[in-house]
Amino acid sequence: MGTKTKVVGWVTLGAVAGALATMQLTAIARSSTAALPLEELQQLAAVFGMVKSDYVEPVDEKKLITDAIGGMVAGLDPHSQYFDKKTFKEFREGTSGRFVGVGIEIGMEDGLVKVVSPIEGSPAFRAGLKSGDLITKIDDTFVKGLTMDQAVKRMRGEPNTKVLLNIFRKAESRSFPVTITREEIRMQSVRAKMVEPGYAWLRVSQFQDRTVDDFITKVNDLYKQDANLKGIVLDLRNDPGGLLEASVAISAAFLPKDVTVVSTNGQIAESRATFKANPEFYARRGSDPLKKLPDALKTVPLVVLVNEGSASASEIVAGALQDHKRATIMGSQTFGKGSVQTVRQLSADTALKITTARYYTPSGRSIQASGVVPDVWLDETAEGNVYAALRTREADLEKHISSGQGAEVKDPAREKAREEAMKKLEELNKSTDKDKTPKPLPEFGSAEDFPLQQALNRLKGKTVLASKTQTERKPEEMSKVN
Repeated sequence: MGTKTKVVGWVTLGAVAGALATMQLTAIARSSTAALPLEELQQLAAVFGMVKSDYVEPVDEKKLITDAIGGMVAGLDPHSQYFDKKTFKEFREGTSGRFVGVGIEIGMEDGLVKVVSPIEGSPAFRAGLKSGDLITKIDDTFVKGLTMDQAVKRMRGEPNTKVLLNIFRKAESRSFPVTITREEIRMQSVRAKMVEPGYAWLRVSQFQDRTVDDFITKVNDLYKQDANLKGIVLDLRNDPGGLLEASVAISAAFLPKDVTVVSTNGQIAESRATFKANPEFYARRGSDPLKKLPDALKTVPLVVLVNEGSASASEIVAGALQDHKRATIMGSQTFGKGSVQTVRQLSADTALKITTARYYTPSGRSIQASGVVPDVWLDETAEGNVYAALRTREADLEKHISSGQGAEVKDPAREKAREEAMKKLEELNKSTDKDKTPKPLPEFGSAEDFPLQQALNRLKGKTVLASKTQTERKPEEMSKVN
């Protein structure tokens, strides 16, 4: 096969929005019978000339063209994107799970960066950072007022460079500085532990290059601790997606061989495919990595936890396990990222990610703009939902494509609930009474994790405190949000 049509085989569902994509080394020119719109192209050339000659100050021609390409692609939908050198590097880092930094999983609390967990073996781990630590200052910059992305960029950098972090440890009521030398970090996308005798918690936070290998290691560790597990909770909350082959493999770990995991359908032939629970759809080097897993994993009682942040690859897993009745899906309606993007490299440093298809669960359901509806609805806490109504989903995004399965309707009740939740949260944040201010949600997997406790109750056959207020959210009409 010639180099211009050779496929690398890197299939992803993007790390940020969960964009499913196939990675090719070179752009493939596609013939079209439609004539080019010459008048519009002439206008484009005329505008380019006017900007170049008449703008108040000289402009870079290459930047003009790059901006024109970016604007053209961005106008299609929320997930099509032109990757310049910087964004393409970030995209590849997101799917590989490797980056240069200090090595912490983070969140935000009271406007500060919260250490959710130091990555084992990382510089932050060796420096003694602990879960719950708050980062108040990065070098000379106070964290208060920064977005999470801005804070992350300040902590990342070149290998062997140093960053000074000011830490506040609430448990000890003290602040102290820590100087950390940056190095290449390999993210851990799989975590696991025995939460009770006989019951395990298995979390996949993103589907990356090493996710399948890490998943196998963690599962085998669990079965070494207890060869007769009574139940597993697979936690996919806030999992934004990642590599398609990883999501197929994780699904196949629990499903019978050869059953359908996901299918895709679009205009071009290569976008129409069916992925099954078979090594040819997830094994990279010929051998089946799942052979290392215990046979009991195929039949162990299983609950899958999802929420509004579960997108794309995680929705593929949840949808497949739900359709094959292999697991009980519990939590909230998922994000609804069900469109397929193909990433084609344009040069050594640039690429185009463009929507080419929708994907479907084994029963033929489109996830696009609707998501996976749980079998059992759960609130975030025992007191109810704190932030759920405020979370953005696919149907909230401008220019989102429709599900392709019937008309979409506007949901005024959803908008009203969103406005009321925002107003309530603003009032609580203004309150001087600390007992009334909203508290951060407990860490996933902790003893205070309410949805996890309900999932365990389900596995044990005990009473589950299901939500009495949450209902299915229908996709919103695309024409009204464009």
